[in-house]
Amino acid sequence: MNTLLLNDNDEDISIACKILNDGGLVAIPTETVYGLGANAFDKNASKNIFAAKGRPADNPLIVHIAHLSQLDEIVVDVNENAKKLMKAFWPGPLTIVMKKSDNIPMEVSAGLDTVAVRMPSHSVARKILDRCKLPIAAPSANTSGKPSPTTAKHVMDDMNGKIDAVLDGGNCVVGLESTVVDVTDEVPRLLRPGGVTYEQLCEVLGDVIKNYEFKDGEIPRSPGVKYKHYAPKAQVIVVKGDFGKYINDNANKYNKVGILCHSDFNAPKNCIVKSMGRNPKEYANTLFAHLRGFDDEGVDIIFAEDIDDKGINLAVSNRLYKAAGYKFAK
Repeated sequence: MNTLLLNDNDEDISIACKILNDGGLVAIPTETVYGLGANAFDKNASKNIFAAKGRPADNPLIVHIAHLSQLDEIVVDVNENAKKLMKAFWPGPLTIVMKKSDNIPMEVSAGLDTVAVRMPSHSVARKILDRCKLPIAAPSANTSGKPSPTTAKHVMDDMNGKIDAVLDGGNCVVGLESTVVDVTDEVPRLLRPGGVTYEQLCEVLGDVIKNYEFKDGEIPRSPGVKYKHYAPKAQVIVVKGDFGKYINDNANKYNKVGILCHSDFNAPKNCIVKSMGRNPKEYANTLFAHLRGFDDEGVDIIFAEDIDDKGINLAVSNRLYKAAGYKFAK
């Protein structure tokens, strides 16, 4: 299969929509990361997502919509907490888990009686959703377990020859996957931190339970919680404490070292230093791109400076810790 690389113009968007309507796979840009899209009502198309990514079948997909009117076909109950979240954060980087309708195949929900739904704000994603007139199931458009793609090039690196097309809509603005909130219980649960912060959720909903650490034996109700995720080829180690001292004491043990940091220090000559940026939004926007960049550089190991868990940094640290397999040093 030759994967088409499409651009953000009417002709190419029409090509992408035809592929989707015909049951094919198209990677589309969103404000969070690039998503690997398929018709959410087509169980065979959804199966092909799992095959292309090498994704475990018990890892549910997120369904993307353009209009609230589409919810009638997707979910059976939009409760008050869901309505509050939609009013506050849609369109945007928030996914809401609700009870699913029978129209959504079990392949999409990974056998659960719930479905995760999001309304993206990215202009290209919205054009596609509008023109297709379909809800689109779309996990991140990467090989399962690798850092999520924030550019069309990242998608082509992983998916070229495995899917029908990639629609290039530029760099993703947020850079991390969406926040996922389950509203099916009396007290909403945060299943995955993301661009909408825990603090923002609490302002709208009041009590919100943090429930994003997966326990053995549980059935995952959200993508990104059960399996190893976001990992580059080299081992990532998150350093707590004096980062500069740790690097200077340990970098000489390796030939080529990747350094991911947000503070200034003089690194040894065998280090490739990538700055996360000047503020938390930049940390989120650059994380996956830097992890993929270290793959291109062929580093032996990656030392990452730890961050706090306030605001969007909760999502950044969540992804960083998962990329490291929760391997820390002090």
